[in-house]
Amino acid sequence: MESRNGEHWAGWLYMRRLSLRTTRHLVRTPVTPDQLTWTMVVCGVASGAALMIPGLTGAILAVILMQLFLLFDCVDGEVARWKGQNSATGIYVDRLGAYLADAALLAGAGYRAAESGVGGWLSVGIATALGVVLLKASTDLVDVARARRGLTVADDESTRPRSQGVATVRRIAAAFKIHRVTNGIEASLVLLAAAVADALTDSIDPTRWALAALAVITWVMVPAHLLSILSSSRLR
Repeated sequence: MESRNGEHWAGWLYMRRLSLRTTRHLVRTPVTPDQLTWTMVVCGVASGAALMIPGLTGAILAVILMQLFLLFDCVDGEVARWKGQNSATGIYVDRLGAYLADAALLAGAGYRAAESGVGGWLSVGIATALGVVLLKASTDLVDVARARRGLTVADDESTRPRSQGVATVRRIAAAFKIHRVTNGIEASLVLLAAAVADALTDSIDPTRWALAALAVITWVMVPAHLLSILSSSRLR
């Protein structure tokens, strides 16, 4: 509960309180951390599939499933630490789940925006999903590159850009935290708000505008994030 390093805001705000209560019961059962991680993956992918259901029902279900994704993301690690069952497989599946959940959600948003499931909006959703995957991969590949070079995990100091200009832009972006909407939790809430607007206006346009905004933010972030990595000491 005291850790803030790498914790999602929803984790320290409310989810850790729920997950610890859940974990208290799960540690008394034969369930394994890897089984919980796979459950997390299913919830994340199902969140994107839920957006294929028209109207508010699909959007609400997507948010619920994404919250379950976050819950199991917390619980699997807690159970693993308690039972002493940490594994490379669990870490790998956990990261894979993060990729699949966010990508599925945005692809589902594209299907939803296209209404018929075909056409340009579906392509926008898939392109946004690809951008989010690239963002996550560019971060994870830092660890891969350092490991292959025989270096230790990068510390917080190494993430600071060496260029003052890049550092200033990064601080401004961090202040507004606009980058967070590319995460599955935040994106599902944005799409729910858009679905409410759809219902009020009897139009799919709010969802399309929301998806377009997510696409623009994602693809502005892709090169910006790459520049931030290359201009820092993370690969040195």
